[in-house]
Amino acid sequence: MGARPDTAAATKGAQTRQAILDAAIARFGREGYRATSVADIARDAGVGGTVAYAYFPNKEALFLAAIDEDASGVMHDGLSSMSTDPGATDWRETLIFTLVAAVEGHPLARRVLAGLEPEVTERVLEIPALMELRKACVERIRTEQAAGTVRTDIDAVAIGNGVVSILLSLLMSVVQVGSGAAVTYGSDVAAVFAAALDPVPTSKRR
Repeated sequence: MGARPDTAAATKGAQTRQAILDAAIARFGREGYRATSVADIARDAGVGGTVAYAYFPNKEALFLAAIDEDASGVMHDGLSSMSTDPGATDWRETLIFTLVAAVEGHPLARRVLAGLEPEVTERVLEIPALMELRKACVERIRTEQAAGTVRTDIDAVAIGNGVVSILLSLLMSVVQVGSGAAVTYGSDVAAVFAAALDPVPTSKRR
């Protein structure tokens, strides 16, 4: 028995929307917002010139949706690195280098992080996937607190938010000055977090 007509239409609609988003990410990432038209994106997606407007009311809405989609891809790579080995003690360093590597494959996120679309740079702070990353960091810190490997006198939410904020700053630096920044400072950033969270201060160790 074939799919119901309404189900098949919904599936086709979702595929068309995704094709438009994928084309938008590639085109906006390569040429930027001002130099790109909805007609360009529709042509790249293999649909009629007005089809995109059935899914996105205007060019700005399509641009913002494309940013959310591409930046979410970066953040989900980071989340995957945290869940692959939940017992890893160097998860902060792993997260840093995973995100840096992920940006290379996400052209629009990279363009925004590079400051080439200044009107929407702050948009990255609002994407749902970033909230998921903050939540995952908070949960990891609380798990470590319960295990006695992280100080219990700190606010896990504040520290988790701080981890993500610093990671975003590092990503922006990497995109703007080159991947050498990650090599030079990534391990240092992770070490600073580890030292700050260590329940046994270095000065008190024997």
